Amino acid sequence: MKYCSISEVSARFNIPESTLRYYEKKGLLPLIERDEAGRRLYSEDQISLLEAVICLKNTHMPIRGIKQYIDWVVEGDTTIDLRLEMMRNHKQAVLGEISLMTESLKGIDVKIARYTKRTYE
Repeated sequence: MKYCSISEVSARFNIPESTLRYYEKKGLLPLIERDEAGRRLYSEDQISLLEAVICLKNTHMPIRGIKQYIDWVVEGDTTIDLRLEMMRNHKQAVLGEISLMTESLKGIDVKIARYTKRTYE
């Protein structure tokens, strides 16, 4: 199995090493292996979990929700229904946020148009 170092993972995802250590401390990246010198080793499975963590974080899922999801992943196939329900609920929350942001963006466009018109009068 191929492993990546923390610096390689940090560079690959453009996130600080401290963030990776934080995720591990919070239980979002469980079962990280270490080499004989104690350095973290990230397997492809760990990298897949990290991709999920980043996706959920970027869509504003709270850390406790991400932790629950990761716990269910670690538990295995018996939690698939729970994970599916969580993802469906989270998708609805994200769609609601997108809708709110889209509406808010219209207000910003109105302000830009107003200030642009004033600048060139």
